Amino acid sequence: MTAQERQDLVTAEELAKAFDDEASPVNLSHHGWEDWLTLALFWVLVACVFLQFFTRYALNNSLAWTEEIAINVLVVVVFMGAAMCIRTSRHIHVDVLYHYLPPAAGKHLSRAVDIVRVGFFVYASWLMWRYVSIVADERMTTVDLPRHWFFYLVFAAFVLMLLRSLQVLVQNYRRGYSVLEHPERFDTPGV
Repeated sequence: MTAQERQDLVTAEELAKAFDDEASPVNLSHHGWEDWLTLALFWVLVACVFLQFFTRYALNNSLAWTEEIAINVLVVVVFMGAAMCIRTSRHIHVDVLYHYLPPAAGKHLSRAVDIVRVGFFVYASWLMWRYVSIVADERMTTVDLPRHWFFYLVFAAFVLMLLRSLQVLVQNYRRGYSVLEHPERFDTPGV
């Protein structure tokens, strides 16, 4: 019986009794430090967007700086979130080919994917460093602050993606398989 079939068999009384059960302890150990940083930056983004909305529509006098700060924070959140996805192997990937390949060929192709990913992030980090060095003196339009803080955070996110991809490469090598070969073994958090 699948989980969906079991869920369909639950009665309203059983569901109501479930609220009387003691809650299981919360386990946050599978979260990395970048998860918490991204969460904090996300709430900064939410505050900026809310402030922009409130001042524009409720007060009819918008604060222009909130939009620029929100855009820059959104960029940082996206790239820090990408580092989170690399650590947990949650990026979009196509694993249907691995069902048709012999296991040895799948293992070699999976290792090649890990190596190409590391190489890509080495190159992307280098490119981001070059970009930061070119535009580091730019200032924001609405707030007289340097934009290099955001650029350096994006650069740090690329370096973190590189480090996390190296970590995933080592974990996959030690484990003997990757999410591409056995996606069903990665369904639980913290794996």
